[in-house]
Amino acid sequence: MKPNSLPQGPQEIELKLALPGSDPSHLAQQLARIPLLARRQATRLHLHNVYYDTPTQVLRQARIALRIRRVGSDAKPQWLQTLKMGGLGDSALSQRGEWEVPVPDARLDLQALQATPWNHIDPDGSVFQSLVPSFSTVFDRTIWLVRKRDGSVVEVALDLGQIEANHLNSPICELELELLAGSPLVLFDIARQIAKTTAVLPANASKAERGYTLADGCLDKPLRAQPPSLTPKLSLHETTRRVLREMFCQFTTNLGLLCNSDNPEVVHQARVGWRRFKSALRLFKVSLPGNATPSWQALQPLLNLLGDVRNFDVACTETLPPLGAAYAAGDSQRAQTWHTMEQALTQAAMRQRELAREALQRPAVGASLLEITQWLEGWSTLKAPDQVALEPKESLRGWARRRIKRLHDQLQLALRDTADRDSQHHARIIAKRMRYGIEALQPLLPQKRSQRWHEQASELQLSIGAARDVSLAITLVAKLEIEPSVLDFLRGVAVGRQR
Repeated sequence: MKPNSLPQGPQEIELKLALPGSDPSHLAQQLARIPLLARRQATRLHLHNVYYDTPTQVLRQARIALRIRRVGSDAKPQWLQTLKMGGLGDSALSQRGEWEVPVPDARLDLQALQATPWNHIDPDGSVFQSLVPSFSTVFDRTIWLVRKRDGSVVEVALDLGQIEANHLNSPICELELELLAGSPLVLFDIARQIAKTTAVLPANASKAERGYTLADGCLDKPLRAQPPSLTPKLSLHETTRRVLREMFCQFTTNLGLLCNSDNPEVVHQARVGWRRFKSALRLFKVSLPGNATPSWQALQPLLNLLGDVRNFDVACTETLPPLGAAYAAGDSQRAQTWHTMEQALTQAAMRQRELAREALQRPAVGASLLEITQWLEGWSTLKAPDQVALEPKESLRGWARRRIKRLHDQLQLALRDTADRDSQHHARIIAKRMRYGIEALQPLLPQKRSQRWHEQASELQLSIGAARDVSLAITLVAKLEIEPSVLDFLRGVAVGRQR
């Protein structure tokens, strides 16, 4: 079952935005004051949706969603059956096939699927017979219809409600900008106007994707790296786009999770996503138009805060806990001193995490993320006429091998001089870049050599990082009002690890 090979039909093109930190009770009024929407009559709907799949999630595996939607009240309901297909799920801008038709009641209607590619998916009807309710969504939708002078038409929809699955629920608080006519660029134009006064985040997952993860009990699970499939036949331009989109998706998805999660791994994976993204920009520099990458200056305060949070998390959960017994040495008073220090550090970490969440609510952050999203979806809007990226004359496989070998050579050169902390840190950064590059380009690289180099980079990163983590913990603990013997002990540990 391969949706991409099925006949093309009606396309849904939409830009999805999360609304971090917003008060749902006032969002509609807040948005209605935006000049773009202020003079437009809003329409309000109450929507109840049930999504169907087989017990083995055949539709999910094929990136297909099938739902029955009830519009209106219980007394006078209207029913719509919707089939959606395709979409990569790695960008806030999605393009999917969509077939929506009225049906008589709340039951799935096989006849209503005849004008869709369903017969290509389920030629013998066995999938349809196996469909059962998987999860539901219930939300209130406020709609503004925006018509532009160039003929573009966009539906701006504010959805407030919840997803329900397996006796669990998760809030829905998002904007959907659906293109009804015109170029997708108008979606970003409207989003930027909204982002001037309202905090937004690119939302990569659809309600259906969130419903499945909620049913699995994994909705708040940190998103780790998921390098895209690459083949030697791809152009360098398309390879660049796929790799960068996946990395940016990891970054923004974990930023969204940070709004409500205290899991240290969420911040860690957000930072990993950003470092991978920046590293790939260097790796693929030849395929990017000169000076065309968007600025992320507005993100820097947030990035700095995420770094601070990560330093606290590493100290609290990794560096210090194994050292407590050695400091206490069986003395109950020293054990209490250590416990008091850990509590103070944990509270400082919580304060730092709240500062990062406040940073996410700054409109400038969302605007910057939107600019990067638009660039990834079609960076021609940022090109000057003389800044067209050229494809290399060599094969994609040859280019990939050459780029990774260059990073390996840089690492070997850096390792010749690691006498001080600065040179060690420089070597560690190059090791990270090489590791990220190998992971991104793995299908294009010689297996044994790339695996050997990857292991070398990982081991180097860990060994240098362990000593650095102790130094960072000392810096954080030194800011607390604690027993001086704790600092003396930690400094001794640091000296011992440098030998």
